[in-house]
Amino acid sequence: MPDFLGHDERDGELKFMKNNVTMKDIASELGVSSVTVSKALNDKEGVSDNLKLKIKKVASEMGYRFNSAAKSIKEGLSYNIGVMIPQRFTGPQESFYLQVYQQIAIQLDHYGYFGILNILSHEDEEALSFPRVYSEKKVDGIIVLGQISKQYIEIVQNMNLPKLFLDFYDEHAGIDSIVTDNFYGAYEITNYLIQCGHRHIAYVGNIYSTSSIQDRYLGYYKSLLEHGMAIDQRLLLNDRDEQGQYIDIAFPEQMPTAFVCNCDQVAYNLCERLISMGYRIPEDCSVVGFDNDVYATLANPQLTTVEVDIEQMARIAVKSIMDKVTNPHRRIGRVLVHGKIIYRNSVKIIHDSK
Repeated sequence: MPDFLGHDERDGELKFMKNNVTMKDIASELGVSSVTVSKALNDKEGVSDNLKLKIKKVASEMGYRFNSAAKSIKEGLSYNIGVMIPQRFTGPQESFYLQVYQQIAIQLDHYGYFGILNILSHEDEEALSFPRVYSEKKVDGIIVLGQISKQYIEIVQNMNLPKLFLDFYDEHAGIDSIVTDNFYGAYEITNYLIQCGHRHIAYVGNIYSTSSIQDRYLGYYKSLLEHGMAIDQRLLLNDRDEQGQYIDIAFPEQMPTAFVCNCDQVAYNLCERLISMGYRIPEDCSVVGFDNDVYATLANPQLTTVEVDIEQMARIAVKSIMDKVTNPHRRIGRVLVHGKIIYRNSVKIIHDSK
């Protein structure tokens, strides 16, 4: 008889903890056979990857939970994926990466996996300390969410387990990465400002801080070049120090008519600073951001910004790390996820160049 964990000793099949829901119920819901459901839930051959994922998702929604303990004993896997976020991206005012982690956890659940969140402290990053959750083999793979130092990238590269960078990349590490299309998003939103008649446009961000900020700057740069606008180094405004801590922005003597900010939080902070100095937004200065997170709607007026497709990024990241767990030699390279501009009220139309 099956034990209370749901493991049937007679056939070695891995069953699932049930809330009065049977495989037949799932099969009826999807219009497939119970055998197909059983194969999918036990990761056996004969069912396509897409159908497996669909069946697991419906099973989860109907109340099934993978019996991770029994499967772990049988297969030698932990059924956990580590999600490492550097501490500087998890402060009380930081929300973006926690939203991404939430989506990762949701997607992992479809595969019967749990996401173990690990905050990489400043001290551990500087000391190049190996997190215990990884050294003790409590995870089957690792997703690094947010830019880590060059030295720590080498530590991750030497981890003997599947790994993936999310929302940043490193050309020299050779580790697969999934990023939003930072270059094109910033290029498009700068084009929009130019179409609205702006010619004196600043970029706000430390371009040496992260690959995302640098790529967004390059998109801004390309837009200016294509419109025959000279690059003015006085319009490259630093927003943070080498540790990623925000600093007071030093404005040029002649104020720009528009600011392209590397993220919504910086755009929100900039708006608050400008208003305190007596400027009106967008009458005196237009401001745009990137991410479409909570800060975009907290700002007054609300921010025109580039929306990052967090759900799609998480879905691709989890699918990729699961493929790597199955096949450690699998490579995906760098995957770009497209965003879109969300138009709000933080931009003044000087004249429509269209």
